[in-house]
Amino acid sequence: MNRKNQLDMTHGSIFGNLLKFSIPVICSNFLQLVFNAADVAVVGQFAGDASLAAVGSCTSLINLLINLFMGLAIGTNVIAARHFGAKDSDKIQKTVHTSIAISIICGGCITLLGLFLSKFILIRMHTVEEVLPLSARYLRIYFSGITATMLYNFGSALLRAKGDTQRPLYILFSAGLFNLLLNLLFVIGFKMNVAGVAWATVISQTYSAVFVLILLIRETDDFHFDFRKFAIDRESFIEIIKVGLPAGLQSVMFSISNVQIQSSINQFGTALIAGNSAAVSLEDFLYQIMNGFTAGTLTFCSQNIGAGNTKRIKKEVVICVLCTAVTGLIAGSLFYIFGRQLLSIYTKNPDVIEAGLSRMAVTFLPIFICGIMHCLGNSIRGIGHSVMPVISIMLGCCVFRVFWIGVIFQMPQFHSPFTIFVSYPLSWIITSLVNLIFYLYYKKDLK
Repeated sequence: MNRKNQLDMTHGSIFGNLLKFSIPVICSNFLQLVFNAADVAVVGQFAGDASLAAVGSCTSLINLLINLFMGLAIGTNVIAARHFGAKDSDKIQKTVHTSIAISIICGGCITLLGLFLSKFILIRMHTVEEVLPLSARYLRIYFSGITATMLYNFGSALLRAKGDTQRPLYILFSAGLFNLLLNLLFVIGFKMNVAGVAWATVISQTYSAVFVLILLIRETDDFHFDFRKFAIDRESFIEIIKVGLPAGLQSVMFSISNVQIQSSINQFGTALIAGNSAAVSLEDFLYQIMNGFTAGTLTFCSQNIGAGNTKRIKKEVVICVLCTAVTGLIAGSLFYIFGRQLLSIYTKNPDVIEAGLSRMAVTFLPIFICGIMHCLGNSIRGIGHSVMPVISIMLGCCVFRVFWIGVIFQMPQFHSPFTIFVSYPLSWIITSLVNLIFYLYYKKDLK
């Protein structure tokens, strides 16, 4: 087997392998968010606050509709990594071709849903009339490119399953530059407003999908993709569904609560919507910086379960939790300290900046708890218990946030943006504790 673009996590230094895997993932996530933030900044600076609010009001809805299928990409990563650890060439091949087929089929389904239901759902989310037409236009164009997004995510999940995190980074970097140039051309040059940002995203996502597919076609190991074998293998499909569907449901539960939160934010007007959108964009940087280690945990646990090296799993989880917590605490503190300067990248409106700071003051310092929450959840999922993280998310984030917004927020004395924002750190604490209990329970059975 060609080992040029592989990282075997079943041997060697745990911390060293974790860094080798995680640093390119962190760079990839960081670059992706830099370019996504550039989208928001271009809209805010050159198209106005209404356009910025229009893009921001779509974020939670986009996540809701695509996260179910993005969870299947996690299933792809877990199953492919497990077979890689077990050195099972035949099952790796079946997983590769099944995953690509799933990505294309699911992408087409999401596109149809997005095209037909965008405006209706935006209205149900209490999107203000001022930004509704722009939001609906942005959303329809965005969903036309979802198949390419799915293909890239599934393809990069396959590459990460064998420890290859560098080449997805190169693809993402070039696609991000391409996206930024198109943004400047469409929004500033052609005055296309939110439609320009949406089309730039679709084109750059297609670019990424094509290149990751080329990489898989050119692979000389078990991860080689051949169009002649394009099919869904029943056994591989069931394996991916068993791991990926619960992961997708977990993401959907997050998104349901976020949609409800976004609906509540939409009641406070354009300035808060725009400021919240800018703060969320910055918050995503913190999530994805920590996500490098949580993604490493998923692949590490899956490979070692396949190889039967359960002792390494226990050590790795401790190392990953510490790396995630330290990284999140440092990054969250720095972002909060320089919050006003960072928000000014998106807008010069002082009201919007103050609205963004109101969210940052509540969510940025404790965001390391969110990283711990995901790290423990991926550990449980990686060792083969994909349902339990869903239960913890359902209790800690979905049920709690729905209750908080539906009951506490509705009380006149608590009907404020602060009450909305504080639901995030409270839900992270609850979910982290539930995940810790599940992990300690399953850890004693690892043999």
